[in-house]
Amino acid sequence: MFAKLALPFIVASSFASGVFSVAIPAARSSNSIDRRTFGHISFNNYQNIGFTSNFDNFYGIDNFNGRSRHQTIIEQSPELVCHSQQVEIIQQRLAVLTEMARRVVTELSCEVETQVVVFEQYYQSLGHFHDDLRRHSGFQVGYDQGITSHFEHFFNNDGSLSTDDWGFSGSDIGSHTVIVSHNNWVEPDSRHSVEKAYFASKNAYFINQFS
Repeated sequence: MFAKLALPFIVASSFASGVFSVAIPAARSSNSIDRRTFGHISFNNYQNIGFTSNFDNFYGIDNFNGRSRHQTIIEQSPELVCHSQQVEIIQQRLAVLTEMARRVVTELSCEVETQVVVFEQYYQSLGHFHDDLRRHSGFQVGYDQGITSHFEHFFNNDGSLSTDDWGFSGSDIGSHTVIVSHNNWVEPDSRHSVEKAYFASKNAYFINQFS
């Protein structure tokens, strides 16, 4: 029924290379989502929910999903390289991370409004990585080893979720970025093949939505 789906995508791309840093704007005081100036929105004390009093401090106000970000590359010795695995192995691990996100949202917050807002923030922030993978963002493809090092602290000894403050905020993400080398990116062919893969994936999403 939807074997072929024409989608009017317009891709605006800006390519850049090298290591660089983009400053994250400092949070400005505001305590109501109804205070808006040119899209200015604060989630501090959203609907008077006490546990959201410092919501904006993580990425900064007007930076809801961490769109303003920075990257500092950390040299690795020995060099960190990729090792191709069967796709099922990758899919399994990503599925675990997805279910862990659901567990964190539902176990560590009882306020359904907070659950919605904080998950939307998380979901939107993931979108930055596909811009990196497509070489549209100007950021190198990598991950923050300082942030991922906290994964081992996810659970208490009894298997429950840890509630320790790990002492970082969204403005720290990217400060200790490592690059995994030996991928098969080759200019300019990979730009075309990656875009083809990206839009094939988007088409699959829309077909599933409307079938």
